[in-house]
Amino acid sequence: MRMHVTSAAAALVLLAGVGAAAAEDVIITPEQDTVVREYVKKQPLASVKIPGVELKVGTALPDTVELHEVPNVKYRYVVVDKHTVLVDPGTRKIVKVYD
Repeated sequence: MRMHVTSAAAALVLLAGVGAAAAEDVIITPEQDTVVREYVKKQPLASVKIPGVELKVGTALPDTVELHEVPNVKYRYVVVDKHTVLVDPGTRKIVKVYD
């Protein structure tokens, strides 16, 4: 009996982890992607340097980095090392890096 309870508890923990990971998935629709690309072209920003920060999805940007709004898109953008980066303003995590 004890083994069944332990197995069930382990399964619940695993399922909870999968649900949390799914909640963090970011889906940028093709329409949103087009809006971002067009807006960024029209509103160019100076590139900033952020020492010690790797430009990849999931990396959090420091609070010192100013994020800029894209109309009708929940994400914000900034240009880092000449790459436009789309950021979730709530977590400050990078959701997409444009080349």
